[in-house]
Amino acid sequence: MAERKLTTFLDELSEGYFEIVEKRLREEKSPGDNSLLVRALDRFHRRLQAPSKLVPGCSFNRRGTEIVVRAAQERLAQYLQALKDFFQGCITDVRQALAAPRVPGKEAPALGELLAMLSGSVLNQIKSVLASVHLFTAKDVAFSDKPYFKGEFCSQGVREGLIVAFIKSVCQTARQFCDSPGEKSANTPPLLLLLLSRLCLDYETSTISYILTLTDEQFLGLDHSPVTPVSTLCSLARSTAQTLLNQYVKSQGLVVSQMLRKSVETRDWVMTIEPRNVRAVMKRVVEDITSVDVQVGLLYEEGVRKAHSSDSSKRTFSVYSSSRLQGRYAQSYTPSAPLDTSLLSNIQKLFSERIDIFSTVQFNKVSILTGIIKISLKTFLECVRLRTFGRFGLQQIQVDCHYLQLYLWRFVSDENLVHCLLDEVVCSAAHRCLDPAPMEQSVIDVICERG
Repeated sequence: MAERKLTTFLDELSEGYFEIVEKRLREEKSPGDNSLLVRALDRFHRRLQAPSKLVPGCSFNRRGTEIVVRAAQERLAQYLQALKDFFQGCITDVRQALAAPRVPGKEAPALGELLAMLSGSVLNQIKSVLASVHLFTAKDVAFSDKPYFKGEFCSQGVREGLIVAFIKSVCQTARQFCDSPGEKSANTPPLLLLLLSRLCLDYETSTISYILTLTDEQFLGLDHSPVTPVSTLCSLARSTAQTLLNQYVKSQGLVVSQMLRKSVETRDWVMTIEPRNVRAVMKRVVEDITSVDVQVGLLYEEGVRKAHSSDSSKRTFSVYSSSRLQGRYAQSYTPSAPLDTSLLSNIQKLFSERIDIFSTVQFNKVSILTGIIKISLKTFLECVRLRTFGRFGLQQIQVDCHYLQLYLWRFVSDENLVHCLLDEVVCSAAHRCLDPAPMEQSVIDVICERG
């Protein structure tokens, strides 16, 4: 009877003490030096052992352990948020590096260097966090032999609640640059999409496996609760990399498409003068595609191309020849047989190879450039189909398309793709021409060589 009264009295008396301790622990918001917190919790837990032995019925030990567990869980949550904030800060630094004005005489940081800096900084931060939370399981810490710290803390707390959660957060943060319809996605630099796609691909191939192996080696828990397989996280990282790469191709394709669209829509193609030069916008398109080729090559491997013919750069010389255009379209501009030619044209399209403009992009340079060029030339084609052309307007399209063929074929996986799309552009211009008189191929050659 007296022992029960003593136990009740001590429990009531200690309640205020435990509330003060928890209130003080909640004020520890900064996860900077975790060793101070662990030492404080260790001292707190040790000092509860003596009264617990004197009065075995009191709840000192149980309540003290609960406080230590909650403090450890809170610290894990703080470290997770710190990792997320750190990653966001790294992305901000990369964006600033990409947007910074180029100082004459000083080279801009290469994409490979930015990727290495981003990946290395995040990995070092993860290692630092693991070292900090590992203090909770140190052998000289009094509460480290408790069942929670031997099992659940390791598997569900550190592995799942901290490391796995952060890897998922990395993928989620990267996807936000593609999924959000607002200003964030609209203002995202295409190079950031490319860099993040490579980061996620590297996570899928090696980084995730390395991080989780490192975590499992340091936190050998006795808990047998189910954990997230490495393969699941790798699949998530790969799908994120694919989404980012697709968005990069669309963004770069849109940049080139807008140039082509504006160049077609702002010109009077009926009253234009006889072409003497390649239009400046076509030279700009080739320059931009070349620049993209260099940038992508810094992060992705070359990829596989179909074998090129020995005269790949000259294949268009016969495509836009006057004899072919006249033979293909002459009848369509005579009143006697408009229907027959339209029917022949449609039959020809049935048997031509279908080009999937928005097909999935592979993780290599050739596939990425192919996707960008397909989007650009498809936009060019759709713009031409909406305009009406005079004789010289058609001839200017011939010159421009031949110039593009001279340079773009080397960037794509199959040169016939560029060949077919540009052929369609010229054919559509011929269909929309009031006076279809194609330019001689020899003249086109001279203009393009001079351009």
